[in-house]
Amino acid sequence: MNFYKITKKEKLITGIDIGSHAIKVCQLKKVGDNFKIESVGSAALPSGAVEDGVLQEPSEVSKVLSLLMKNLKIKNKKIGISISGYSVIVKKINLEQMSDDELADYIKSEAEQYIPFDIDDVYIDFQKLPQRKEVADRCDVMLVAAKKEVVNDYLEMLSGLRLNTVLVDVDGFALENIWETVESRSENVALVDVGASKMNINIISGGVSVLARDVAVGSEQLTDQIMSAIGVEYKDAENIKLGIASSGEHRAIVENIFNKTCTQWILEIKKAIDLYQANNPDKPLQSIILSGGGSKVNGFKEYLIRETGMEVVAFNPFDRMNYDKSKLDEHYILGIAPEMAIATGLAIRSASF
Repeated sequence: MNFYKITKKEKLITGIDIGSHAIKVCQLKKVGDNFKIESVGSAALPSGAVEDGVLQEPSEVSKVLSLLMKNLKIKNKKIGISISGYSVIVKKINLEQMSDDELADYIKSEAEQYIPFDIDDVYIDFQKLPQRKEVADRCDVMLVAAKKEVVNDYLEMLSGLRLNTVLVDVDGFALENIWETVESRSENVALVDVGASKMNINIISGGVSVLARDVAVGSEQLTDQIMSAIGVEYKDAENIKLGIASSGEHRAIVENIFNKTCTQWILEIKKAIDLYQANNPDKPLQSIILSGGGSKVNGFKEYLIRETGMEVVAFNPFDRMNYDKSKLDEHYILGIAPEMAIATGLAIRSASF
């Protein structure tokens, strides 16, 4: 379990998750051994403003974020963001055992053989994973490479809003941090976050991320297909997708769309699980932890249970957190919780002030 101890000179940063469909912002406060929700909210982005984790229209994103921060009355300008998509590579590599200094030198000189980008075009980070007893002479290392151009575009846009970015994380690791912070169980789990245009899968085994990947599928597929197939507006298609509105006479068409698209999602999840199980036959997964706005798609959780035969848990990152019910509506918190997992995973991190 990750436990973030806050010193007097530190406080929590503001977590900002910039997706392809919306920006999510979360601000927490550390109170004893728990967290208190100070402010939380989301705002929709114009279509195409962010695609596959890349800023396409930074001025539009900047406008939406500025207004959201203002509406939420967030004064904390030290922020954390996370990135995903084709511009980020997360890879576990197995190396000969070496000291931390030797490992740093090795990564600096040899990282290029593990990533499909020019080494000069990326920021690189790595973390040595816990030692496995059966192979004392080897070590596993999680290597992360992110395209400088993509990261710099975000930093420039945020700097223009006078926001101080103190953390750039990866979606899957932010998700892992909030899961391990909220839950005290040390199970082997598959964390699956279904967003509007991408799905993040992060398999945790023995308290360590062993497989992390982004897949270019998401709930916007369903909305677009429903709009096109039965000729309804965006909002109506969203309500049908979430089970808020009935599809009426178009039920068979909508069910066919759901079956085809959700089957594609499940195949990607099963592919990752099968790869993990093949490499770790003695460490079975206990459950799938589902989050993201797409996790609210009507019937998806039940379909995933049927197709995988596994326990599927709808993750609430705000579970066990306190908040002022005179300022934050309980139904709103419960409704927005699934899509706030990554933003909350960033908001539990601290920085010096």
